[in-house]
Amino acid sequence: MPLSGLTDYHVHTPLCRHAQGWPLEFARRATELGLAELGFADHNPMHEPFDDWRMLREELPQYIAAVQDARAAFPDLPIRLGLEMDYLDGSEPWWETLQTLGPWDFWIGSVHYLPGGVEVDNPKYLSRYRDEDPELIWSAYWKQYERCIRSGWFDFVGHPDLPKKFGYRPKGDLRRFYAPCVQALVDTGLAYEVNTAGLRKDCRELYPAHGFVALAREAGVPVLINSDAHAVEELGAGFGEAVRLLREVGYSEVVRFEGRRRVAVALPEVEL
Repeated sequence: MPLSGLTDYHVHTPLCRHAQGWPLEFARRATELGLAELGFADHNPMHEPFDDWRMLREELPQYIAAVQDARAAFPDLPIRLGLEMDYLDGSEPWWETLQTLGPWDFWIGSVHYLPGGVEVDNPKYLSRYRDEDPELIWSAYWKQYERCIRSGWFDFVGHPDLPKKFGYRPKGDLRRFYAPCVQALVDTGLAYEVNTAGLRKDCRELYPAHGFVALAREAGVPVLINSDAHAVEELGAGFGEAVRLLREVGYSEVVRFEGRRRVAVALPEVEL
């Protein structure tokens, strides 16, 4: 099995309006790939309509039921239930309610919106990268990302350097952005993901970059690998490159989640 011993917890469903493939289909593919565990993390519903790329509040029971159906059909595959949570200032009262609405295994903290409402990964804002100094966008993003980490709401954080999606980066040593967030991960004990979706974007690079991963490894920050799959064929995509990066910087363990409890396991000795 090519992905034996690995997990993929960042998987989306059609309820987010920009993905294809239901949990049953992903579970079948996960079994074919030999994944040790599978996890779903659709974009969290909001207490009221917010944007057009997340499930609605009233669709949450359908999401949970779809995951439960996959568990019933593939009882030998541990299937975890999660959410990808957008870090937005002032959302805490809704999160208090949301954490009671499902038997969650993990919450991923992500930053897609900057203060003021700009979506850092939405092509409709691409002109900001072309017309403005990427330094400004990156500075705003990483400050918000540190707040996300330090909020204490999440089990791990997703795609740390998302603003590079379109291939625009500030000049100079980017560790000036990474270091404060790595320190925040150390201070909070939070894990982060190596997200392979960047390999499929204009940046053609894992999220996060080598420099971030090396700093995090040196600081002892826990890690896991995810695909951010929005289609069945993307499940486990790019895991070979992610495993090689983790080994290169010295990681020997990855983490898994169940019931919002974290456990470390050996990074599998598989050749991908």
